[in-house]
Amino acid sequence: MTGSLAHPAYAQLRTVTPLASVLLEDNPSPMTLEGTNTWVLRAPGAEECVVVDPGEDDSAHLQRVAAHGPVALVLITHRHHDHAGGAARLAEMTGAPVRALDASLVLGAEALGEGDVVAAAGVELRVARTPGHTSDSVSFLLDGPGAAQAVLTGDTILGRGTAVIDHPDGKLGPYLDSLRRIADLAPGTAVLPGHGPELPDAPAVAAAYLAHREQRLEQVRGALGRLGTGASARQVVELVYADVDDSLWPAAEWSVEAQLAYLRG
Repeated sequence: MTGSLAHPAYAQLRTVTPLASVLLEDNPSPMTLEGTNTWVLRAPGAEECVVVDPGEDDSAHLQRVAAHGPVALVLITHRHHDHAGGAARLAEMTGAPVRALDASLVLGAEALGEGDVVAAAGVELRVARTPGHTSDSVSFLLDGPGAAQAVLTGDTILGRGTAVIDHPDGKLGPYLDSLRRIADLAPGTAVLPGHGPELPDAPAVAAAYLAHREQRLEQVRGALGRLGTGASARQVVELVYADVDDSLWPAAEWSVEAQLAYLRG
């Protein structure tokens, strides 16, 4: 971890909607952008809060999260350490149960399931399975009195750029289905992502992601036509992602592996 107070942005709880505020973790990287967004949800006037994605096992960040409690519940969008790594420690610090689709992450509660409605701190969250980035990825649909609907997407949709398919756990076919599901949400549904800034319209972003994925698939098909059907993911990356900083090529290889598996059926 970098220094936890290196920049004021990492210490400030920022209000995004009447029900949702975000605390940015000090773990910036090419994969996490500015850092992990830890979401703190509560209705106006509610004493307790719900925490979504506490981030890494980073004492300074978790202490800042706990300071905005009492924490009634911790929710996890998916198993990656930059979202779930600190969940057990936060549960120990606050006494809050932890719920996730992956039962190995659950503490003092039940695992999440498709369509579950989670109610705490004056807010209601509906669980939507959105696999693809990982097999256990979920999104949370947030509604509340006087508040516009929002969806917490984890890494299924990011605030900037596009998401990686973490092959072989993540798969492209389910990911495309998840994007179509988000594209069917009501216009104006805000995106509260796991990394990067919030976005105003989930259906529009999901449609753009789908178009981008189709474009990449066509590029990969073209690369296979030039390189041969047995080409490796690395060979495809070097051709298709030639305009992308090569520090991102390892992550691009995961997505290309997923694309190759999808195209090869």
